[in-house]
Amino acid sequence: MSESTRRSFITQMSAAAFTLPIVTSIGPSSASQNGSKSKIKIGQIGTAHAHASGKLQTIRKFDDLYELVGIVEPNANRRASLESNATYKGVKWLTNEQLLNTKGLQAVAVETDVRNLVPTAQRCVSAGLHVHVDKPAGENLTEFKKLLVTAEQRKLVVQMGYMFRYNQAFQLLFQSVRDGWLGEVFEVHAVISKTVGADTRKHLSTYRGGAMFELGCHLIDALVVCLGKPDKVIPFIRRSHPDQDDLADNQLAVFEYPNATATVRSALMEVDGFRRRQFVVCGDKGTIVIRPLEPAKIELTLAEAEGEFKKGTQQIDFPKTGGRYDGDFIDLAQIIRGEKTSDYPPAHDLAVQEAVLLASGLSTE
Repeated sequence: MSESTRRSFITQMSAAAFTLPIVTSIGPSSASQNGSKSKIKIGQIGTAHAHASGKLQTIRKFDDLYELVGIVEPNANRRASLESNATYKGVKWLTNEQLLNTKGLQAVAVETDVRNLVPTAQRCVSAGLHVHVDKPAGENLTEFKKLLVTAEQRKLVVQMGYMFRYNQAFQLLFQSVRDGWLGEVFEVHAVISKTVGADTRKHLSTYRGGAMFELGCHLIDALVVCLGKPDKVIPFIRRSHPDQDDLADNQLAVFEYPNATATVRSALMEVDGFRRRQFVVCGDKGTIVIRPLEPAKIELTLAEAEGEFKKGTQQIDFPKTGGRYDGDFIDLAQIIRGEKTSDYPPAHDLAVQEAVLLASGLSTE
């Protein structure tokens, strides 16, 4: 990607992330003829994804925005285990056919295991439905491209479930890059790690991409917002317990840009890894450090005062204002109702997915 093209990409992404343009329509509208807003009919397919329960809790919490019509879980054993779970109490269990044929259905949250995310989303979009798709977008870039193309053709939104997009600290980070507070960015350093047990290791080892594919994707999404599509991605992959499994549990990826380098690290054996999760952006006029990522704290250093922030180093704490996924589903409702366009257009999601695959040591062919 040329530098001029990159700057155009970043400018478009940053503008989208901080403005709420009004559009006349995008896919099915939920506004009634008298101007009042009816609830958006939404369903969920799958409960196997690690974020599935959290997404369902968020949908149910926003009962002024959404009407949950039901959930699909084809695995009978898994469904039986969830029927006594408070998060799923009182939900209507449906088959795929029942859900997709629900009159007035407008959107589906896709929360299957990772390998079924994109095929399931494709069926939903082909049926004329908006989708929230959890991350990452599978291992096949061609299938993901097809999903995005189908959605664009049908004027539907594919909202990817990267969990820091609406995090207050990342919103401030994106603004600082967009508005030039940090000057010319020359370095990004990001870490997202944790410790997992034997059962989780066994599950994750079924995916060749390992820790970077599972966790690092969240920070790669933010990196592409800040710097655009990288020119080159170099993965470094380590397997700490080859006698136990084939899990790539210690990974580093280096992202090359014309005037910057970025690193993303993800490991699955770091003690108290949540505490050291961080995203650091350095420019020739300032540095921003988010650490930890949740609950978010920022250290901002500026060569000169910018906006409401003074010259020098300052700590910024953010009050807890809601759940991790609140921003996603508030945003999705606004898009479906035609009140705005997506903050994350298909070009961004495609650039992220390509970078995720390369960083995980996977093919993009």
